[in-house]
Amino acid sequence: MIDCSCKMSYKLPKRTMFEPVGKRRLLSKLVESQIEEAIRSRVVLPGEKLSSEQELCKQFKVSRTALREALRMLAARGLVVVMKGKGIYVQNISAETVTDPIYLYLQMQSESNYILDVIHARQIIEPPIAALAALYHTDEDAERLKKDQSELISSVGNDQELSRLDMMFHLDIAKASENLLIPLLLEPIHRLAPRIRSSVYASVIDARQLAAEWHENILNAILNRDADGARLAMIRHLEIAEQHDKQIIQQQNHDKLLEKVK
Repeated sequence: MIDCSCKMSYKLPKRTMFEPVGKRRLLSKLVESQIEEAIRSRVVLPGEKLSSEQELCKQFKVSRTALREALRMLAARGLVVVMKGKGIYVQNISAETVTDPIYLYLQMQSESNYILDVIHARQIIEPPIAALAALYHTDEDAERLKKDQSELISSVGNDQELSRLDMMFHLDIAKASENLLIPLLLEPIHRLAPRIRSSVYASVIDARQLAAEWHENILNAILNRDADGARLAMIRHLEIAEQHDKQIIQQQNHDKLLEKVK
């Protein structure tokens, strides 16, 4: 006769988030891919803490070296942050997280003619953005743009500060388009611009006055929801900016020639 009085306990297997990886490919790359997919599919959310290194090594069945290499690659891409003594967290993705690699690439690739590359890219992108801002801006966007313009006019800061205020106005126009992608496209280009604009403000006598005047023209067209007027004003504003940039290039070339003569 079977005694049924004895109690038997069963332990359910512990659920793991990640599957073991094989050895045919670089292990760290496979680990990186699985964690990235978990982040992209929102299995783990921004700000959420991942399992410990020891637990992740067990789940993936890889060495700590392979895991750390995967985490290093993920951290370099802005997907996770490894906080010493606290753990591994999924990074909160921001505009800076997305655009930093593009900005770095542009910095590393740009040669001496990057000044004209920047203004020519802006001439292609920004006029239609101004038109969109005229059509779709909110009251909050309008107040932000008016504040930008007021600060530029009243600024007593140096050339770098004027350049920052100048670029902020243009980036806020991009935000006023109410298109999520447009600021991301424009932001890396504008991060190259402050050094250019500060040189313009330092060297071109009427640059500040003209910038303020054309910003005012663009702003008025946007506030009046005049899309065509905003587009045309931006075109003219950037044409003047190109003229100023060419003056800077001529001055730089002149200075280099003088250095060679010395």
